[in-house]
Formats: sequence, structure tokens, C-alpha cells
Amino acid sequence: MIFMLKKLTDAFGVSGCEKEIRNLIKEEVKNFGDVYIDKLGNLIVHKKGKGKRVMLAAHMDEVGFIVTSIKDDGKIKFAPVGGIDSRILVSKRVVFGRTKIKGVIGYKPIHLQSEVEKNKAVDIKELFIDIGATSKEEALKYVKIGDYATFESEYVDMGRYIKAKALDDRVGCAILIDVLKENYNLDLYCVFTVQEEVGLRGATVAAYSIEPEIGLVIEGTTCADFVKDEKDFITQTGKGPAISVMDSSSIVNERLFKRIIKVAEYYKIPYQLRRGTVGGNDAGAIHKSKVGCITASISVPTRYIHSPISMINKDDYENTLKLVKRVLESLEKEEL
Repeated sequence: MIFMLKKLTDAFGVSGCEKEIRNLIKEEVKNFGDVYIDKLGNLIVHKKGKGKRVMLAAHMDEVGFIVTSIKDDGKIKFAPVGGIDSRILVSKRVVFGRTKIKGVIGYKPIHLQSEVEKNKAVDIKELFIDIGATSKEEALKYVKIGDYATFESEYVDMGRYIKAKALDDRVGCAILIDVLKENYNLDLYCVFTVQEEVGLRGATVAAYSIEPEIGLVIEGTTCADFVKDEKDFITQTGKGPAISVMDSSSIVNERLFKRIIKVAEYYKIPYQLRRGTVGGNDAGAIHKSKVGCITASISVPTRYIHSPISMINKDDYENTLKLVKRVLESLEKEEL
């Protein structure tokens, strides 16, 4: 798990620019089933079987930035790709996907800020990326409009925890890779989706094509178990996989929800219910594809999500993997 998560989180893959992470995953799964890439860029692994048609989904893409203009002094203006809090951006290191050139996100120093500026969040339009270029001509040797960048962040094993960028949702991708090593009496499609962070676009296309009977989304989800008010935790690290009831894009199917709970309790796998309805994931697209699909989400609680320093608990990862495998075994045997 450790080695695979490091490889996955180190890889580049901002929404709309997933080639590097897709190629890495393709190499890992090439012997596990029929592997193909659809027109939007989803990587699909089909393990043919005679059982229920089940779609497991985890998204490859991560939040990041796209270059919108380059100033005469060589500073690079950008827009966010996906949901990013501008308050975390000042002084962060970034790397560009095409050229691997590195830069830092800049803003005026605190000494030059007015009292108003010191006491409000920086507007992302006021930020820029500095690659050390002194002119537009020099910057254009390394970066062009439309290039993608993401956080440059080192994977760190912190004992019980892992710190890395893009754990949302490379943690789900790692789990799907492990699942593909097993065999189930199911017609199983493991889909590594694209462009989840900008509107669930890959899952929309994949689900329409596959027409699954059952969809299961594996995700890194919001965790704020360090804030003062416990009602805002949403999930807690170390308490096991989080099972969603409802979010902004979908409501879990009641029968599948009860099945997942029953399986977790039978096998004594710790779990928690995801408290709160904020956010969304690929289930929002899968559940309403064509005639509809029985859908649920199982997630790994992730602190500081959509930042360069997201964190997960190793036990949560292992227990999420155990639960997903046991749920698939359950789906082999009985009708919902």
C-alpha cells in the first residue's frame, strides 16, 4: 500500500490533463482484465463474469491550476482547476505537467499590505506563479497559456498517517488496483475516471456506456476532526471507512447502504457514517445514468483535502480496502 500510494500521489494528473497518472495506472493493471480507454480518457478495466454488472469508480484527477496569461515581467497568471481555497495558496510550490518546471505562488509581502489586505483572504486573481523568469519571452520558453500545474508536495510516511497531495482520490485508485488482484463472481468494471473535480464528467460517460446494475464509488472524503465543534467533523480519522448517506449530488440507495453496514458489522470492520451533506463525488453521475443505478460511496477520511498536505490514517485505508472486498463478495451471493 505504501509504495503504491507514493507512486500514485507523486504522479501528475490535474483535471483534463490525466495522461501521466493514467499511464502509470494502466501499467499496474494491464494484466488484470480487458483494459481500454474511452473517448473522454477514463481508464476502464473489465473483469468479465456471469454475476451482477458492478462498476467500481475512483477518480484519477486532482485539483490544480491552468495558465491564463503571462505578464511582461515573466509572472504567470492562472485560474484554479477544481475547488481550491485561495487562503492556502500564497508561497506554495507548484510544478507544471508538460515541462516539469517548478515555481512558487507569489503575492506582495506582509510589510507592503494595507490593514484591509492583512485581514481578508487574498483574491486568487491577485496571485501569480513565479518561475524565476524576468521577461515574458523567457517564461514562454518553459510555460505557455493552457499549461497545467499542480502542487509540488513530498509524500511523507508519518507513522500512523500519510501526508501527500492528491490523496483525493489516489487513495481510491490504490484500492481499486488492489481489488483487481482478486477474482469475484461478478461482471466487474473498475473505472479510473477523469474530470471528477470539475463536474463528474468522466463518470457520466463511463456509466452511460457500462450501464451498471450497482455502482460503488471509492473516494477520499472531507475530514475536519481538529475543529472546535464536533458537528463540523464530517468524518474522523482512525474511525474506519466513511459510508455516505447523502451529499450534494446523490442520496445512497437504502438497500445497498444496509448491505454495506451489515457486511461491516458481520466482519467486525470499523466504520462510520459520513455526517453532513456538503461535497459530492462520482456517485452523483452514476446513480442517474440511463434508467438509474443502485449506488453508494465508501470513503477514506482525508484531512486538509484539496491542498498539498492532505493526510489519511493507514488503518482507515486498510479497513476501507477490507470493506470493499467483503461487499463485493456479498454481492456475489445475494440479490439486493
